[in-house]
Amino acid sequence: MQQVLSITQINEYIRSRMDEDRLLNQVAVRGEISNYKLYPSGHHYFTLKDENAALKCVMFKSNATRLRFRPENGMKVIAMGRITVYPRDGAFQLYCSAMTVDGVGDLYAAFEQLKKKLAAQGLFAPEHKKPLPPFPGTIGIITSSAGAAIHDMLRILNKRYPLTQVRLLPVRVQGAEAPGEIAAAIRYANHYKLADLLIVGRGGGSIEDLWAFNDEGVAYAIYESQIPIISAVGHEPDVTIADYVADLRAATPSNAAELAVPDQAALLQSMDSAASAMASYLARQLRSSRQRLNTISRSPALASPTGYLRQRETNLEHLKTRLIAAQSQQLQRRRQRFVGCTAKLDAMSPLKVLTRGYSIVHNDDGSILRSVSQTEPGREVRVTLTDGSIHAVVSSIKED
Repeated sequence: MQQVLSITQINEYIRSRMDEDRLLNQVAVRGEISNYKLYPSGHHYFTLKDENAALKCVMFKSNATRLRFRPENGMKVIAMGRITVYPRDGAFQLYCSAMTVDGVGDLYAAFEQLKKKLAAQGLFAPEHKKPLPPFPGTIGIITSSAGAAIHDMLRILNKRYPLTQVRLLPVRVQGAEAPGEIAAAIRYANHYKLADLLIVGRGGGSIEDLWAFNDEGVAYAIYESQIPIISAVGHEPDVTIADYVADLRAATPSNAAELAVPDQAALLQSMDSAASAMASYLARQLRSSRQRLNTISRSPALASPTGYLRQRETNLEHLKTRLIAAQSQQLQRRRQRFVGCTAKLDAMSPLKVLTRGYSIVHNDDGSILRSVSQTEPGREVRVTLTDGSIHAVVSSIKED
């Protein structure tokens, strides 16, 4: 008689057989990520697919914390782990224990992801870059006290500009603790205003050695710094996130020291040139002043002061005469104009008409009487003549 099995028994049987398969217990799968989801629990669920098939995958939080990049839909990866059946659903899936980006390293992928994120947030914006002080009184260097980089920088700073004071803030520059120490040193220098300029960096190394300067926390510490920062990480080809965020990127730590301070030899040469230019300018000014003094000494005022004053007195008399004549002419013109205006006003005066035998009649309210309709018998009127006025009473009215 054929044996009848439950679904659980079948799924458990299949899982046991797959667990015994050495290939499925340690497999590497290449594919493109799709349906990627990160749950609050920290577990990652996604599907790997190629042109013809798909495979469900899960990466638990314990393994995901070791990822150096964040998986994204469309990313081509190589996932390592074991394939087995999830008994509850009866579906097989890849339990992913590790993952790398296909074609590039994990660190490069993580670098590009963080670079894209910080650029979108404006941390690399040119308008946020602060100018470096031309003559820094104090320079803070955040690096390892045991590396060769600090000795090179101290030597160059002392040679180029010995007036500046250097403060070393020693930190670890690689390893898990390095990013936190670097960020803390930057904030410490800002909090206590320890320097006018900061140099943050280290000597060359592999991308793993320089990785502390690709940390997001270090990037934000540089961005938030009120003190200008020169990033000096590795050699010329090495580019880190810190280089993008810093106010100035130096190709090497030695180059950072050269960029941080002026060259005293160039300053002395510039001062000598300025002194020579000032001396030439003063010499020209002295020659010009001497020529002017010679010209003034030959002037009539200095040669014969009394004659000069007599000449000025004569000029003043001539000017006085001209002013008096001009004033007289102006008064004469004004007088003639006044007489003309007076004659015109006199000709237009109503009193002038009275001299020819006419008179002006006013009502008792003072208004001029122009018509017989404006008065009536028995009403008082005043008649103005050329030599006085007559008060009368209207006895009768006759209209023409």
